[in-house]
Amino acid sequence: MTILHHLNNSRSQRILWMLEELELPYEVKRYQRDAKTMLAPAALRAVHPLGKSPVLEDDGHIIVESAAIAEYLAEKTGRLGAPSARGDALLYRQFLHYAEGSLMPPLLVKLVLSRVPIMGRLAMARFQPMIDTHLAYVEGELARRPWFAGDAMTAADIMMSFPLEAARARAGLDERYPHALAWLEKVQARPAYRRALEVGGPYAY
Repeated sequence: MTILHHLNNSRSQRILWMLEELELPYEVKRYQRDAKTMLAPAALRAVHPLGKSPVLEDDGHIIVESAAIAEYLAEKTGRLGAPSARGDALLYRQFLHYAEGSLMPPLLVKLVLSRVPIMGRLAMARFQPMIDTHLAYVEGELARRPWFAGDAMTAADIMMSFPLEAARARAGLDERYPHALAWLEKVQARPAYRRALEVGGPYAY
């Protein structure tokens, strides 16, 4: 049995989406953030020592880290993984890890700074240009092809959804980046994406 330990308003929404795209049977165990601290509940530590989400239980394995889970599911099903063309396969691996390794950290810092009175706002003004560089890079890549790793959607697109949704909500992803916005609208219109939202519950982008 495949079990996803799902935290509200978190990266695990991507794994829900991937499970729906792959049409795999799965069970969801839900966890709620603390309303004041926004931290995950202690109950997640009973699943994995890090106490983070997503956590996937499958075939006796417990897997953490979104990209690792995405790769595991792609390998298990033979779908949404690296394209056969060498260049596209390299793009797949790049964006699969770029999402969390390069793009998400400055977005997270901006979120933290937004909660710091006065000095946080001043720091954000200096920090936004770094995010703008990432958004310009993403825009240029999506101007060249419909998906991050070529002509078909892959797990790399699933991984990129969370940071770009965050950027759309609070970090400057707007009409200056038409290809990125069109990609995001295309993603959010997919039936499997919509089903994952229904399963996961309210999701604050």
